Amino acid sequence: MNIESLIGDLAFILILGAAVTLLFKWIKQPVVLGYIVAGFLASPNFEPLPSVANEANIEFWAQIGIVVLLFSLGLEFNFKKLVNTGGSAVVTALINVIGMMCVGFAIGTLLGFSHINSIFLGGMLSMSSTTIIIKALTDLGLKQKKFASLVFAILVVEDLFAVLMMVVLSSIAVNDSVEGSELLLSIGKLAFFLIIWFLVGVFVLPSMLNKTRRYLNNETLLIISMGLCLGMAVFSVACGFSLALGAFVMGSILAGTSYAERIERVTMPVKDLFGAVFFISVGMMVQPDTIVEYAGPILILSAVVIVGMIVFGTFGMLVTGQSLKVAIETGFSLTQIGEFSFIIASLGMSLKVLDPSIYPIVVAVSVLTTFSTPYFIKMADPFYDIVKRHLPQRLHFLIDRYSKEASSTATSERQSVWKMFIRRYLWRMVLYSIVLIAITLVSLNIFMPWLATVMPEGYRLVGAAVTLVAMSPFLLALSLPTSKRVSDDVTIPDGYRVPRVVMRIFRLILVLGFIVNILSSIFSLTAGFATGIGLVVLAVFILTGKASFRIGKIEDRFINNLNERELRRSGKNNSVVSDLHLAYMTVGNRCGIVGERLRDSGLRSQYGVSVSSIMRGSQFIPVPRSDDRIFPGDTIGIIGTDEQIQRLLPVIECNDDADATPSAAAVSFGIYDVQLSEQSPLCGQSIINADIPDKYSSMVIAVERDGRFAEKLDTVVFAAGDRVYLAGPKDTIFSLA
Repeated sequence: MNIESLIGDLAFILILGAAVTLLFKWIKQPVVLGYIVAGFLASPNFEPLPSVANEANIEFWAQIGIVVLLFSLGLEFNFKKLVNTGGSAVVTALINVIGMMCVGFAIGTLLGFSHINSIFLGGMLSMSSTTIIIKALTDLGLKQKKFASLVFAILVVEDLFAVLMMVVLSSIAVNDSVEGSELLLSIGKLAFFLIIWFLVGVFVLPSMLNKTRRYLNNETLLIISMGLCLGMAVFSVACGFSLALGAFVMGSILAGTSYAERIERVTMPVKDLFGAVFFISVGMMVQPDTIVEYAGPILILSAVVIVGMIVFGTFGMLVTGQSLKVAIETGFSLTQIGEFSFIIASLGMSLKVLDPSIYPIVVAVSVLTTFSTPYFIKMADPFYDIVKRHLPQRLHFLIDRYSKEASSTATSERQSVWKMFIRRYLWRMVLYSIVLIAITLVSLNIFMPWLATVMPEGYRLVGAAVTLVAMSPFLLALSLPTSKRVSDDVTIPDGYRVPRVVMRIFRLILVLGFIVNILSSIFSLTAGFATGIGLVVLAVFILTGKASFRIGKIEDRFINNLNERELRRSGKNNSVVSDLHLAYMTVGNRCGIVGERLRDSGLRSQYGVSVSSIMRGSQFIPVPRSDDRIFPGDTIGIIGTDEQIQRLLPVIECNDDADATPSAAAVSFGIYDVQLSEQSPLCGQSIINADIPDKYSSMVIAVERDGRFAEKLDTVVFAAGDRVYLAGPKDTIFSLA
């Protein structure tokens, strides 16, 4: 790799990207469009300007951009959110993918493509671009909206579907049929990868970060975060998946920790840098000759993507019980194809089943739909207003009624004791079984062969003992009865004794199966059965009491780690005295008490809570005074009851409708000088009496009188003719003249 060429290409596209995005900000257009235009200007397809020396250099940086962008998405969308929105996301993604594949196949056939080309085309048109949508929603300041979290969930599920789709398409291309066993194996590998790293990550990472808390400054946290991100991405590739999936998984694990906001802050410059390079690389793929030659198919396919995504996305959201507004906003956000479409196209080219002319067509469709994405996201609300006005009243009533019934049904299902009881048992069995399968695979495929080379004589006995010791906590957890308590306020009645007994017998059989499997693989089936039965009996009758207590502690630690971020916000696991709890909340940029002194904030008088500390960047303020102020980004320690804390949380963390660009007041803030006239409200007042910071949100920097600057500002009394230099809002300062 030529380092000078690599750095030169990066410098060229960043300088060009900076110039174009400044222009787009000036004309108030989305930044992502500026990056695409900059990419086109930097490509060999635009001859008036010099082009990059080696496009492979840009592809290298762009791949890093995809990894960092997906890691950032994971930080904002943890597993708990995915589970909470999973029903709507899975159904909508399924409708979207199947619908667009069918439409893509039909359009491909009408355009004269072969059946195999049409199938691949349908696959390419069914995948919305995760990175492009993240950037567009970020630029438009919409990431906090309800529909945005649903869109992110749909994109994650679509990415998982894409992995399976590639297996299916490969099988069709090679065998002209779908190999069921290969598809099931791919699904199993994907589920295994996600669950095992979810379990390991949630159990290990929060505890590790908390134990090293005192050493975690911003620099160290950035190194740890990016190391974990890239490490998981590499491991994901080793398991047969994409770099992006591994990065997303690691981000989702870290999103559950109390360090998520700090990690997001310290990694934001990295995300912005490499994310920009990715979108510039998309613009470099624009080929004007191809667009002119295949203008008809490109326009047709672009229209199909936009209309199809809107229709299927909106329909999927309505089917799952979302409101009409949320459904339309979701559908209008999915109107593009992106990186997975290129991956599927590359797969078809490598298998020599895809017509070479289709690839540049798909690239052009991707660029066009990417360019239009921000505009369609903006059009969602006006389109909803039009639909609301013209939709028949009876149909609108039916949609609202269905939405309310679906949400109430979901609520009643969550409150059903029987379903909660079954869900708890099944999840417990699935999670522990996945861990045991992982230990078995590692032991038989890695540990035992290595041990055989180290000690050829007794490696079987030693290997079996070490493996069983490693498996023992999870075997015990699987065999012991689960707690009767399902949630904080719901308990399982005693009438469920028979299902409990059946479940326990089934779990004991499952435990026996794992022991027999590992021992029979190392020794023989007879030895496996004999030893397995003995160990199960020993666990049930001798180790039950202490083991149950320890397993309970382990499970509590796992649950607390999983909910660490939420527990830190609410203080539920941080009891001070009686029913008082200590919670840590991050002040949002729309919080109503920002800039207020603590004594004027109303926290004690209106909400009954006390402020125990303020963390502002690296500055820690223990037991703040009544004169201390609260600013956006502060993490404040709040002592209060559960009810008081829950009532205060939305007030302190208010971030809704936060704009990604500076407000007009922020833009007009600066240092200005004015010459006081006789009508100035400052004339005749001293700086102290004028109370300029509170009344005018400004600060006096200097006062010039008769060509000389005052040495002591505290003693100055303003007079007509004084030139006063102030820092503050431009309009306010000039009103003092």
